[in-house]
Amino acid sequence: MPDLLIATDAQWVHAEIDAAVGDQGSTLRWVRRGVDVLPAVREQVPDLAIVDLQIGNMGGMAVCLDLRLEESVGRLPRVPVLMLLDRQADVFLAKRSGAEGWLVKPLDAIRLRRAATAILGGGTFTEGAERVLG
Repeated sequence: MPDLLIATDAQWVHAEIDAAVGDQGSTLRWVRRGVDVLPAVREQVPDLAIVDLQIGNMGGMAVCLDLRLEESVGRLPRVPVLMLLDRQADVFLAKRSGAEGWLVKPLDAIRLRRAATAILGGGTFTEGAERVLG
């Protein structure tokens, strides 16, 4: 039963994720601000954090970097991150953040489920990486 932490301030993004990966066997927790991710992770380490790139004044890039910093100094275990991007050009940021995967909006249930399944299985899921240099 996977524990998923969703970080978005958009109700429609939360609804899309819930419809795609929420089922009786998983737990979905939701934070609406990027600054709330780290406290939520400290309270209960999720199996996967799904983070919207644009969320308040601390977006997905900063959230992922914050998690990686805490991991690097031994204060947190590795938390796999799936980043939700607004446009293809944002793949550049996702690659540098240390996220295990990313999807470019608009979202759909098939891609969300495929990405979550791959990352929960210990892999990665990257979309559009071949078109971005760096």
